[in-house]
Amino acid sequence: MATVYYPAIIEKAQDGYGVFFPDLPGCVSHGKTEQEAAENAEEALAGHLIASAEFGDELAAPSPFDSLAHDPEVEEVARILVRAERPGKSMRVNVTLDEGLVAAIDKVATNRSGFLADAARTALREKRV
Repeated sequence: MATVYYPAIIEKAQDGYGVFFPDLPGCVSHGKTEQEAAENAEEALAGHLIASAEFGDELAAPSPFDSLAHDPEVEEVARILVRAERPGKSMRVNVTLDEGLVAAIDKVATNRSGFLADAARTALREKRV
């Protein structure tokens, strides 16, 4: 995975603050405060990049921060750079697990590899905090 920084715009909304990514149509987030909106933007971006990779969608490269035009119809509050890990190609690995753990995973997961990847992402996010 490669680290990328996408520019995002925080705008005033009726019930707080919205966030959108000009380079990634449909990737949006929200928060009751500016800080909550900025924090939620990281999760929205990560989810968008993962979903795009899973569906094989082409991802736009991040625009230079200073090149974004101002839209007069948007009540901008801030512009931020949001960090994410851009998923790479899937690779096959050989992992050894206790058979009981594998059975427990198989009871709740429709896709063992996807389940383990999600668990790893969650654990890695928690380690960064």
